[in-house]
Amino acid sequence: MPPRDPQPADLLPLSPQVFQILLALAAGDQHGYAIMQEVAARSSGKLRLSPGTLYGSIKRMLEQGVIVELSERERPRAPEDDERRRYYRLTPFGRKVAKAEVARLADGLEQARIYGLAPKRS
Repeated sequence: MPPRDPQPADLLPLSPQVFQILLALAAGDQHGYAIMQEVAARSSGKLRLSPGTLYGSIKRMLEQGVIVELSERERPRAPEDDERRRYYRLTPFGRKVAKAEVARLADGLEQARIYGLAPKRS
């Protein structure tokens, strides 16, 4: 039996760090430092990615096909670009993984509402 293609559910649950990286890239292509800044800003400083955490996560995400590194042709043009930076893009599979994680989290929130652990929807 040939191996099946990976499915989004195969990667769930995502770590908070990976989920936040996917959210940052859902807005558009970014380099690592911009991802770190966006995650910190979006979480009001509650989640700060260290370079080791960011680039370790990026390495795994590249291997899983969730993100890709942009080629020279796809990068921003100078002066917006710094040739030392690497830019990343969410793949269609990565977008499916992010949506699957959102659905998983939404289901957990709904279960928490049932048991009075989260506010009811207004």
